[in-house]
Amino acid sequence: MSHDIIKEAKRCYQCKSPKCRNACPIATDIPGFIHDFLEGNIEDAGKKIFENNPLSIICSMVCPHENQCEGSCIRGIKEDPVRISSIENYISSYFLNRTSPESPKLNKGRIAVIGSGPAGLTAAFYLVSKGYRITLFEAQDRIGGFLRYGIPEFRLSKSILDQIAARLTALGVKIRPNTLIGPVITIDTLFDDGYDAVFIATGVWRPNVLRIKGESLGHVHYAIDYLRSPQAYQLGNRVCVIGGGNSAMDVARTALRNGARDVQILYRRDRESMPARDTEVELARIDGVKFQFFTSPVEILDDGIRCVKNHLVNGNLEVIPDSEFMLPADAVIIAASQGPRKNIVSTTEGIEINDRGLLITDRGGMTTREGVFASGDVVTGAKNVVEAVKMARDVAESISEYVEKKRAKIDE
Repeated sequence: MSHDIIKEAKRCYQCKSPKCRNACPIATDIPGFIHDFLEGNIEDAGKKIFENNPLSIICSMVCPHENQCEGSCIRGIKEDPVRISSIENYISSYFLNRTSPESPKLNKGRIAVIGSGPAGLTAAFYLVSKGYRITLFEAQDRIGGFLRYGIPEFRLSKSILDQIAARLTALGVKIRPNTLIGPVITIDTLFDDGYDAVFIATGVWRPNVLRIKGESLGHVHYAIDYLRSPQAYQLGNRVCVIGGGNSAMDVARTALRNGARDVQILYRRDRESMPARDTEVELARIDGVKFQFFTSPVEILDDGIRCVKNHLVNGNLEVIPDSEFMLPADAVIIAASQGPRKNIVSTTEGIEINDRGLLITDRGGMTTREGVFASGDVVTGAKNVVEAVKMARDVAESISEYVEKKRAKIDE
C-alpha cells in the first residue's frame, strides 16, 4: 500500500497552475501536500491539509473526486489521473494517528454549535482553534450526524469519527450528546447562559414523502431512518428501494449485507439522469442490486408495489398508457431525499425559513435573528461533505468577527 502511494505521488506533475486544486471546493493545496510527502515531511503535509480541511480524511473517502480534483488532473487527459484521494487519505490518517493537538487558550468568548455533522464539526474545529469555548450539542448519542448515521460502515468507518471526537475533546470542545435543542433547551436559553453566538448545523433529517397510498403500511420505511440502525429492521428477502440518489445506493447495498436476497431500485427516469455518483451506481450493480428504470410507484400494497412505466416525449417524462404492473416486495424503503426538522424554528422567535423549510441567512451566514448563524444542509439542502466544510469554514470566520466586535463594544 505504501509503495503504491509513493508511486502515485511521483506521478504528480506539480503543475504551476494546478487544475486539481482549482476544482477542489475548498482549494486544497494538492501539489503542495504531495511535494511535502515525497520530501519526507508527512507530518507537515498532514498539518497543512488539516488546517485547510479538518475533515480531510473523510473527504478523501466520500467526495466525488471524479468530478473534482481527480477529474481535473492533467494526467487524466491521456491516462489515469493521479489518485489524489488515496494520497490524501494516507497522509490524513497518519496525521490523526500520530499527532496530538496543542490546546489553545480559550479566552475569546463562548459559542454553541448545534449539530455535529460535517458543518458542525468544521465550525467547532475552526472556532476552538481561534480561542473560543465551544459546546457541541448533538441530538444522538455520538457525534457525526449524517456521517455516522447516514453513511454505511463499509463506506466510512465510524472509528474515524471517534478519533475526531477525541481530537475535539483534546482541544477543549465540550460535547453534549443526547441533547435536542428546541423542546427543552432553546436558543433563548443559550443566550441567557452567556453564549455570544449560536451556530446551527442540524442537517436535514425529515424524510420527504411520496404522497402515494400505502406509505404508512408496516413494511414501508424511509432511507434516513433505515441507515441509522439497519440491524433493527426485518426486511425479508425481497426489498424495493424507491429513489436514485447516493442514499438509495447505500440503502440497497446495506440491505443486501443484512440478509435481503433480492434488492431492486426503482427510478422514474433513465440511468443517465440518476443523481447518484457513477461509482456508487456501479458498486451497487456489482453487489447484486437490480434496477428498474423509467418506473414510478403508484400505490404500495401489502405484498408489493403497483407501478407504471414512463418514457420521454420531447424531453418530458410521461406515463406509458396501460403499462401498470405489480412488483413483489417484502419491504419498501423510500429514498426521496430529506428536509429540515422544525424543532428549533418552532421554539425560537425571529428565525425565518424559505418555502423548503431551510434557514435563510445573509452572506456571512447569519440568520434573520442576530447572533444566530447557520450553515450546511439546513441552509442549502443536501450537498456533499466538502461543500459543507467550505461553507462552515467561511461562516465560522464571520462568527469570529461578530463575537469580537460584540465583546469589544461591551468592553468600551
